[in-house]
Amino acid sequence: MLSVVPGKRTAEHTAALVKDVHARTGGRMMDRLVSDAYPAYQTAILHTYGETVTPPHTGKPGRPQKPYPVAPEALRYATVHKTRAKGRVVNVALRVVFGEAEAINAALAASLVRTTMNTAFVERHHGTERNRHGRKIRKTYGFSKDWQVHNAVTYFTMYSYNFCGPVRTLRIHRAEGQWQQRTPAMAAGLADHVWSLAAWLTFPVVQLK
Repeated sequence: MLSVVPGKRTAEHTAALVKDVHARTGGRMMDRLVSDAYPAYQTAILHTYGETVTPPHTGKPGRPQKPYPVAPEALRYATVHKTRAKGRVVNVALRVVFGEAEAINAALAASLVRTTMNTAFVERHHGTERNRHGRKIRKTYGFSKDWQVHNAVTYFTMYSYNFCGPVRTLRIHRAEGQWQQRTPAMAAGLADHVWSLAAWLTFPVVQLK
């Protein structure tokens, strides 16, 4: 889980999410970016990962053109469009927004965990998050009454998942019948063991030298 922006789904929150992901990944271009068809993603990705073009002065009267962003060749972004009928998904279509379809398919072929382009991972994580965060369970008396508490618990459950929750699909087969359990942080090379909640909560955020 790279980034979390609690709150309503708005263009402002979408832009903040994309910018945070960009910062946390060192500004490097991703192999592929995939989202649903919410239009704010396209705008946010273009402004965050795009290159600014400044139109040359024409020497003609009138207001000069403003600089505008363009998608670099290495940017690969696609959206997943779902068609529903009677509450069920009957069709899933992929639309390439930035980049070439061949490049996106090549990145997909090189993936160790995906065979099709979809948003299944984040949707699955939404279900996991509702199990870990009782305030988000639908139709419950445990809903949040205070935004600050809801905000804090959201960050707690989301980021503790990275370090403290072994994920079955990330485990490594070591020997016959033996598996090494791994968390998302271990798979990303950010940790070498499964952290306990106590160790994670008491680890100082700022390291004093």
